Formats: sequence, structure tokens, C-alpha cells
Amino acid sequence: MTQPAFAVPVPVPLAAAAPSATTITLTPQDRPQNRGRRAVLSAILSLAVIAVVLHEMGGIALGGVLAMVPTTPLFWAAFAASYLALPVSEWLIFRRLWGIPAAGFVALLRKRVYNELLLGYLGEAYFYTWARRHVTLEATPFGAVKDVAILSAMTGNAVTVALLAIVAPIVGTTTLGIDSRPLLWSLAVILCISVAAMIFRRQVFSLPRRDLMMITRLHLARIALSTFLLALLWRLVLPDVPLSWWLFLATLRLLVSRLPLLPNKDLLFAGIAVMALGHEKDIGELMALIAGLLLATHLTLGSVLALVDLARPERSR
Repeated sequence: MTQPAFAVPVPVPLAAAAPSATTITLTPQDRPQNRGRRAVLSAILSLAVIAVVLHEMGGIALGGVLAMVPTTPLFWAAFAASYLALPVSEWLIFRRLWGIPAAGFVALLRKRVYNELLLGYLGEAYFYTWARRHVTLEATPFGAVKDVAILSAMTGNAVTVALLAIVAPIVGTTTLGIDSRPLLWSLAVILCISVAAMIFRRQVFSLPRRDLMMITRLHLARIALSTFLLALLWRLVLPDVPLSWWLFLATLRLLVSRLPLLPNKDLLFAGIAVMALGHEKDIGELMALIAGLLLATHLTLGSVLALVDLARPERSR
């Protein structure tokens, strides 16, 4: 019987096998797209900061502010620490969550400037876009940014309620001259309702419980440190003022800081404090001094960051 013949495969050159093969272009997905659009947005935000700087500078009586500025090193050390407490705490948070580099601290400084000079929570929107471009993540960073912002507000509300409970009896038994108990307790009820939103935390938060607890602890430490440093600043300038005044003003400042979407909350707080304590000229001048120094710091930092952005928009952002 004749055996069937088997065909031996002959190697065919790749070009001959696929003469009409289509060239495939691979686009790196880890490189930013739409650079021109981001550069325009960066320039717009930078010009907006510069415009606010020029506008605010026109309303500052620099001579009067400079005449009130203390010269003790402890005052300036406490002032610098109080200003940097927020970006440092947020850098520690996002360092633990994402492992952000040291450059993330500059982004968080810019975030604070946007919130203070332009519009509340605009800084969060900026930092979200920064994280998408500079941090390698498996999921969108929106959930983490949202959770950090919400926990900051909730922790601040809880601390404010605690201070309200302490201050309300003091206001009623001292000679502050302010009938603030109805207002304080009304605001306390509002803040308690806000804190009660934690009941729905499973529907609100995206991060696991362990991360949420870490974020809450850092926020609590930051608020306590900031409040202590601010009281220290007040005490260094006016050492003879009773503690009851500082407790009342610290609570009032936390209440003002709870207001959403408002820039320049320190100036608003100073205005309210001056109206409430107009009969105490020294305290009113001190509130104006601290607010002026904070605004001057925002303006200086905002000017530097804006000029850097305009000079090197892609590299700096």
C-alpha cells in the first residue's frame, strides 16, 4: 500500500506573509495629553491670583500693619508653624495614601492659596487634577480627595461643638459683655446635624476604615495645633487678656472657618471679632493684625507661585 505524502511546511518571510500589514502606533498612557489646554488653564488661574493680589494690596494700609508687627522670634515661629500646619498635615495624609513626592507639598500650598484668595474648594479641584497627572494610582483620586475634604469639615465641626460647650457657660458668667448664648447653641445644633451625617458614612466615603481613621487623627491633631498656635500668637501680643476672651475668639474663628465657599475667612473673622468686641480696642487691633499678616502671606505666596506658573507652566504644574 502506498503511504500518503506529507507536505513539509516551508518558512515564509514575515513581509511576504503579511504584505498589507497595518502599522500600529502605541500611545503612552502615562503621559499627559492636552498640554495646551492645561497651560491655558494654568495661565488663567495664575492671572486670577495676580489680579486678586493687586486688588487686595490696594486695600491694605501697610504702614499701620507694619507698625503693629511684633519683633520677637517666638511670634514669627508660631505664625509660620500655624500657616504651614494645614499643608503639612495634608501632605502627610496623601503621602500615606498615595506616596506623593515632596513636590506634592508645593501643590498643597497652591491648593490653599486658591481656596483663600479665589474660591473655597477650588483648591481641591486643582489638587485632584494635579494628582491625576503626577501620582500613579489604580483608581481615580477623586474619592480620596473628597474623603479628606469631608473628614476635615466633620472633624472641624466636632471640635467646634466641643469648644461651644466649653465657651457657652463662660460667656454667661464673665464680663465679656456679649449675649451670645442663644447664637452659640443655635450654631451648635446646626453643627451637630452636620456631624450626624457620619451615620451615612458608608454611602459617603470611598476609602477603607483604616485610612479614614488615620485621616481623622491627623485632622484632629492639625486643628488642635493650629488653635493652640493661634492662641499663643494672641497671648504673645496681649499677655494680660483673660483666657475667656481667647476661648471665645478661638470658637468664633472655628465657626467662621466652617462657612463654605468663602475666600479670605480670616478677614471675615477679623471683621466679626471687631464688631463683636468693638469696646476692646486692643483685641480688635490684634485681630486685624493677624488677619493682615495671613492675607499678606497668601498674597506673597500666591504671587510667587503665579509668576513661576507663568514662566514655566508645564514644568511647575
